Amino acid sequence: MCHVICGVMNLQIGLLDIDICGPSIPKLMGLEREQVHQSGSGWSPVYMDDNLGVMSVGFLLASPDDAVIWRGPKKNGLIKQFLRDVDWGVMDYLVVDTPPGTSDEHLSIVQYLSGCHLDGAVVITTPQEVSLMDVRKEINFCRKVNLPVIGVVENMSIFICPKCKAESQIFPPTTGGAEKMAADMSVEFLGSIPLDPMLGRCCDEGKSVFEEAPTSSLVTAYKNIITKIVSYCSKNDTSS
Repeated sequence: MCHVICGVMNLQIGLLDIDICGPSIPKLMGLEREQVHQSGSGWSPVYMDDNLGVMSVGFLLASPDDAVIWRGPKKNGLIKQFLRDVDWGVMDYLVVDTPPGTSDEHLSIVQYLSGCHLDGAVVITTPQEVSLMDVRKEINFCRKVNLPVIGVVENMSIFICPKCKAESQIFPPTTGGAEKMAADMSVEFLGSIPLDPMLGRCCDEGKSVFEEAPTSSLVTAYKNIITKIVSYCSKNDTSS
């Protein structure tokens, strides 16, 4: 998502990974060997591009295989430090990647940014009911803390064969999938992302699928979803 916003839309983006115990952003962005540097104005984000700064606890670990075994207060302290002590500069958007669920990380980020204009949350699910059960809780969490829900995205919706391009459902939506759940809960359905081996390979190799397969249906789906998100945020911009 950040690749499109930065490259196609030419906006200044900060990407904050607050999945403290499972920081995958450095791997996904191809920044696994990078380190955070200290300057007079605070920690400097790791820049993937001139307009894309990234911060993650993964940059602070000696090895990607190191386990982060922290209780809530220590997690909360690091999240506060990422917001307070990182020199993010001027940004158009700060994108926050959270772990699944409704735990310390979610409560902390909402609390620490309560004085800012939060555009809202984008909730990700897969078609199975076992995933939708958790996502319903996440949507209700957002409502209880007065965090707007921008919309729901269904990941792994269909499988597209890389050879014949035939479509099939690997995870059948036994209860109607994300689109029905979104309608039932009166939230926007932003779209579906197909299950494509190309995306898995790009994530493992830290490459952008937008550069590796720019004309694929996968990239088209991503762009449509991102356009809706940016449009929502623009309409709710109160900075002026």
